[in-house]
Amino acid sequence: MPLCERKTADCPSAVTVTRKYIVRGATRVMADESLFEFLHMEMVAYVYKHQSGDNNDQERGSALSTLEGLGFRVGQGLIERFTKDTPSFKDDLDAVKFLCKDLWINLFRKQIDNLRTNHQGTYVLQDNKFSLLSQFSNSKQYIEEAPKYLVYTCGMVRGALSNLGIDSVVTAEVSVMPACKFQVVIQRS
Repeated sequence: MPLCERKTADCPSAVTVTRKYIVRGATRVMADESLFEFLHMEMVAYVYKHQSGDNNDQERGSALSTLEGLGFRVGQGLIERFTKDTPSFKDDLDAVKFLCKDLWINLFRKQIDNLRTNHQGTYVLQDNKFSLLSQFSNSKQYIEEAPKYLVYTCGMVRGALSNLGIDSVVTAEVSVMPACKFQVVIQRS
């Protein structure tokens, strides 16, 4: 596949950044997006292969915990980097809005499609075309496999919120591929 270069000046330090695109027919896909999606798929496969040999529940739980932990650490680092020049958030809702807009755009090149809250510490983030699920078929046969590909992202969201001083529990569900919902429940102490 041919690579095209496009120069952009969206770097905060005013340095010109070159991004490479893979040209597929009339559409362009950023090469780093494809690489991240492939890396994510291989990471999930590797963790499941090496930690859930007999595929029993305890080993599956260990694999899920490992992926969530990896995502947690990445989320902590990313939010630290993206908020270093941002004033502190006045409440949980502002922090979650930041995740839905700025962090999601930096990670997945789009905003969350829908954010709902009960104003009591529960937030539902809906992504109608989640990029880490879009490489799978839209049929129902992959719905059972989809949750293991969401655990890493749940960890990233929880890690990002943790670094903002917000303890939370993050879960994900898929009812129709490639749409998914992330539920964030803020832990009050």
